[in-house]
Amino acid sequence: MAVKFEKIDDNNYVLDVTGYVCPVPQMYAKKVLEKINKGDHVNIKISNPSSHESILQMCKNEDHSVANEILEKGIYIIEIVK
Repeated sequence: MAVKFEKIDDNNYVLDVTGYVCPVPQMYAKKVLEKINKGDHVNIKISNPSSHESILQMCKNEDHSVANEILEKGIYIIEIVK
């Protein structure tokens, strides 16, 4: 199990923190959001429900937009626009 962060193209990224529990997903999400540019998109894949809620709250507190949320086979995918 390893955290995976990859650039898909100029403005799109994926952060995979499935298998990790609080506070690891939030810490990596915060680091990624600090690194990407305003207007960039990142899809964060999470398997921990409380991490999902924490990341949504973090986005609200830091004025990042949640463009989409999907729950698929126990994995939450949150698309965030910085």
